Amino acid sequence: MQLWLCPLAAFLLGSIPFGLLMARAKGIDIRAHGSGNIGATNVFRVMGRKYGIPCLLLDVLKGFIPVALAVNFIQIAGRPVQVPLGLPEAWAMVVPETKALTAQTAHIATALCAVLGHNYSPWAGFKGGKGIATSAGVLIGLMPFAVIILLAVWLLLAFTTRYVSVASMGAALVLPFVTLWGSWHHGRIQDGTWNKPLFILTIFIAASAIWKHRANIRRLIDGTENRIGRNRA
Repeated sequence: MQLWLCPLAAFLLGSIPFGLLMARAKGIDIRAHGSGNIGATNVFRVMGRKYGIPCLLLDVLKGFIPVALAVNFIQIAGRPVQVPLGLPEAWAMVVPETKALTAQTAHIATALCAVLGHNYSPWAGFKGGKGIATSAGVLIGLMPFAVIILLAVWLLLAFTTRYVSVASMGAALVLPFVTLWGSWHHGRIQDGTWNKPLFILTIFIAASAIWKHRANIRRLIDGTENRIGRNRA
């Protein structure tokens, strides 16, 4: 049951358009302001930090919660859970090492569904945010240490370029390489037990981030992209 229930729950949770709902509660259609995006960055730009920060946290949580549950519900025998939730052992399905790929695929399917739910929410006409915050939540549940590296990359690019879009795309592009390094560092690539579905997911996240930022790329080329600390009228 966990193999299909976790991805389904992840899509449903990921599809909740928190930015759209928060703005609508204040009588604002966030899609008609700023970049027109319903993600946390545009909410922050249009409505300020009072709403932008909670929206960011909620978008992160809707990626983290389903993945953290999935890695606890579907475990690989002999391998530690990256984010243990202390759930009853009877709730977990433990697969042997020989079927590790099955568990890994279920984890990644859950992560992918959370991001897809956010990016293409059926409650918002199959439109959504750019998936950066939700992808960060997903990665905290799958490989929390890597998020520290990505956050450092994001902050470096954000403070040097003053563009959120450049920082987000840069961190996304670094992600697959961080994943490969982690697998090599732990000897998983050498013995052939590395998480191949996870690597595929990171490539998808990177490609999706670039695609969802295509309008930002055009504005960067035109010199009209919003800088941090300066709003566009």
